[in-house]
Amino acid sequence: MKLSIVIPVYNGAKSIERLVSEILKDLGRYVELEIILVNDGSMDDSWQKLIELNASYPGTVTAVNLARNFGEHNAVMAGYHHCTGQYIVNIDDDFQNPPREILKLTDKIKEGYDVVYGYYAEKKHGFFRNLGSSITDKVANIMLKKPNDLYLCSFRIISDRLLNELVQYVGPYPYIDGLILRATANISTMRVEHQTRKEGRSGYTLIKLFRLWSHVFFNFSIIPLRISTGMGFLFSIGGFLMTGAVIIEKILNPHLQIGWASLMTIVLTLSGIQLIVVGLIGEYVGRIYLSQNRTPQFVVQNVVERDLSASDGNP
Repeated sequence: MKLSIVIPVYNGAKSIERLVSEILKDLGRYVELEIILVNDGSMDDSWQKLIELNASYPGTVTAVNLARNFGEHNAVMAGYHHCTGQYIVNIDDDFQNPPREILKLTDKIKEGYDVVYGYYAEKKHGFFRNLGSSITDKVANIMLKKPNDLYLCSFRIISDRLLNELVQYVGPYPYIDGLILRATANISTMRVEHQTRKEGRSGYTLIKLFRLWSHVFFNFSIIPLRISTGMGFLFSIGGFLMTGAVIIEKILNPHLQIGWASLMTIVLTLSGIQLIVVGLIGEYVGRIYLSQNRTPQFVVQNVVERDLSASDGNP
């Protein structure tokens, strides 16, 4: 079995060499390996480390250098385009997923699944990362019709058949779990270990988490538009009822003064809702424009391919 391992690297110079070494030690005796390392615009010397790893394991490691920071999902998609394995694993560069746990995923996917997600008995992320993951999970339940008992995790393995479906997506805002859920329902999970981060800190800031949520909202669902339609319908009914109430009250009490405060409250409320709806429509139209304008999903600056004529690099 040939296994491709895609690792997006962002400021991971201190950990990536040890991670690759442990992957080769723990898995090299069981499967044929290719490791695709994608430097996602790191600010440290990660790219130099990736070049050195390619030289150390020329038959195994491919190093891909993106022109700037595009984000984790874009970097993974860039790595997918260089995979040739029967199965493809995603693993982060922070060592929170021990490489030996990959074998659990490979054993499970051999049962015939298209994708197997790892899940944790206890997550060792920071507070904001856990909060963001929880919100993303709840949003995915609604927007992507994800099963409630399915935990979406970046530590996953997919089949080459599913890979061929995913790489056909060329939009500038990929959300890999959304692409997976719309391509297959043949999904399983496997409990894996999760460790405390040993080097650096998470690259997911609140801004990046918000961007990820927006991808779930606008790229894979029209539910926000349907919600805005429902809001407009409800407020229209409310407006008609209030208009009828004002007319009846004026007929019954001709000398009643109409309040300026209540009028302004209604105007501001309806104006706010209209702006929200226009903003939602604008977000969809803007993303369509960027896609039609061929905004790149990623830009590869240079690639150091693995040397197929060299030894396989496995210990």
